[in-house]
Order: sequence, then C-alpha cells, then structure tokens
Amino acid sequence: MAEVIEISRLALHDQVVARLRTMLVEGAIAPGAKLNERELSEQLRVSRTPLREAIKLLAAEGLVDLLPNRGAVAVKLTEADIVNTFEVLAGLEGMSGEFAAQRVTDAELAEIRAMHYEMMACFARQDLSGYYRLNARIHTAINDAAKNPVLTSTYNGINARVQSLRFRTNQNEAKWKRAVKEHELMLEALAAHDGAAMRDVLVAHLKNKRDTVLDLMRAGEIYPRSAKSS
Repeated sequence: MAEVIEISRLALHDQVVARLRTMLVEGAIAPGAKLNERELSEQLRVSRTPLREAIKLLAAEGLVDLLPNRGAVAVKLTEADIVNTFEVLAGLEGMSGEFAAQRVTDAELAEIRAMHYEMMACFARQDLSGYYRLNARIHTAINDAAKNPVLTSTYNGINARVQSLRFRTNQNEAKWKRAVKEHELMLEALAAHDGAAMRDVLVAHLKNKRDTVLDLMRAGEIYPRSAKSS
C-alpha cells in the first residue's frame, strides 16, 4: 500500500511540474509575473505542498526566479541577457550537433527522424503547442546523441531560461517556416554524419532565434510595454 501511495505522489508531482512548466513556456504565466500559490492551487487542483515542490524544481531549471520579498516570479530576461544567453547556447548547440553527427546510432537517428515527421504534422495543422513540444524533444535527443553528459547538463541549465522565448519565435509564419527548413537541414546533416554541417546549421538556427526574439522584444510583442519596467 505504501508503494502505491508513493507512486501516486510521484505521478502527481510530475503532472504538476509538467503543467506548470507548460504555463510558463507558453505564456499563460507572463514573464515577470509573480506565481500566486492560492490561484495556482485552485487552477491546478492541488494542495500547496506539491505546488511548492514543483516551483522549487522549476526554479532549479531556470524557468522561475526566487526573489527576496517577492517569492517565485516567472523568469524575465533583459535584452543583454538574451544576447548573452543565445551566444552561449549557439556554441553549445553547435558543439552537441557536431558530436551527435559523429556519434548518433541508427536507433537514435530513427527516433529523431520519427519525431521530425510528427513535428511536421503539427506544423501542417498549425499546432504550435504540439510542434514546440516535439521541437524541444528533438533538440534534447540531439544533445543526448552527443553522449557528453557535461555538455548536456550545461546546455539544459541555460536553455531552460529561454524556453518561453523560443516558443514565441514560431508565432510568425515566415520565421516558423524558416525554422522548419533549418530542422530539415539538421536531419540531413545528422543522417550524413556530417559534423561540420550539423554544427553550422545549429549555430545559424540559434542566431536566427536570437534575432527573432530581439525583434519581438523591441516591438513590445514579448513583454508588454507597460510591464517592461517591472
């Protein structure tokens, strides 16, 4: 009986983390907004304890900042933060792509290809939420195929803070199509075990993401102008 209770508790924790992560990434909780425990408990239909555990985990991931006298706040980056973060991410993604092209197994390649086709189906349906989840899984799988746990850990810690920004870059149709084309080039380079090509397309992919985020930020489409000073 104790084992059943423990499994149930772990399942609840995972569900709360997953739902809260989605709310942060997809903007249901706005960048810079305080996480109101009472409202979130009601919305997610959970008690404060699993909610607080989830918030702590997401803070460790980098999606939430724990601030003195303010509590938990959805991460909100400055323009300089964005430039600096994407600069490092481009280098890490390029490195992981190069290693992955050299080290990917046939089984890993088949799985990445399958996820790519699923992602393309979401693109055809204009299902941005489904597309983003598969997109993130593909980038994670490429990182895993690099088979360097230090690289993966470093990448995950930095990438978490820009997940919500990466989600927003595909809300523009032309930029979304460009990102899809870049993913097709990634798959080709990975299948050819071409490390240099894989590195180049991933670095370009991240630089394009950075530029799109900066354009959206300057246009007031990521952070409402009235909230920029908060």
